[in-house]
Amino acid sequence: MFQPPDIRPLTEFQRDAKAHISRLKKSGRAEILTVNGRAAVVIQDAASYQRLCKLAEKARDIQRTQESIRQADAGLGRTVEEFADEWRAKLAPKRRRKSA
Repeated sequence: MFQPPDIRPLTEFQRDAKAHISRLKKSGRAEILTVNGRAAVVIQDAASYQRLCKLAEKARDIQRTQESIRQADAGLGRTVEEFADEWRAKLAPKRRRKSA
């Protein structure tokens, strides 16, 4: 996960933020900034953060899909035919209003 070079004091970052940002962009690794020797914040470049967000979104999608499969295997939910019938029933009143 984090290596000792990735852990730096906040004051060091404040003294030379441009160099830190440059290093973050080149390495693609996040850094932990400390205050009084304790982790305070994690920083990373925007491209790495965007990749992380996309990975998190994919993980959520996979998790939701797996849960849906578990529910279907357990007999929960409804068939496609039941859904289609419900959908048609909901749309029918709207169609009648438009044609009137």
